[in-house]
Amino acid sequence: MRAVLTEATLRSATIAAWMAEVGAAMRAQRNQLTQLDAAIGDGDHGTNMVRGFDAVEKALAGRGEAAPGQVLITCGKTLVSTVGGASGPLWGSALRRAGRSLGDADEIDGAQLAGALAAALAAVQELGAAEVGDKTIVDALAPAVAALRTALDEGGPLAHALSAAAAAAEEGARATIPLQARKGRASYLGERSVGHRDPGATSTALIVSALARAVARDE
Repeated sequence: MRAVLTEATLRSATIAAWMAEVGAAMRAQRNQLTQLDAAIGDGDHGTNMVRGFDAVEKALAGRGEAAPGQVLITCGKTLVSTVGGASGPLWGSALRRAGRSLGDADEIDGAQLAGALAAALAAVQELGAAEVGDKTIVDALAPAVAALRTALDEGGPLAHALSAAAAAAEEGARATIPLQARKGRASYLGERSVGHRDPGATSTALIVSALARAVARDE
């Protein structure tokens, strides 16, 4: 079903399209994510993310029309139950928190979407106790949320604002390369984690980019 999108208002079909875009991106980048994680982690990040978002797509398939918030909660619950490592609990909590922030609204606008992503970031930071500079998901998600809000405050269209958010997320992921990890399994490596791009920040940038594509396609 094609989402109804007018004046930057989106419905649950756009959320489903976003999840489909994420799944495709994770499958395409599975090997890269695995290689990044092999350098500073368990080497299973690509496989875990593909498994999780494949399960999300299956959970949403054939699902009747529901509020965007409820769709996100379903996605979060699915990730928690299917993804191993830290990514499942982190992204599961993020999407559930984002969904709860939206309530039962049938349609959401750019400001509500930005609020949902901010809620997702808060959930990640609460669960992982991470800040920007710790070489984690937060290094990509925090600048994405900030860029989205700035672009919306400037009066730009949602698709443009999400493009800016995606660029900020990618820049944040690249910026993890010279950092020393202070959280997660990579932190055990100490200085040996320097010089490696964080896999969680990289997959986060893919998730934000997928959202930008889903919304742009439906405009």
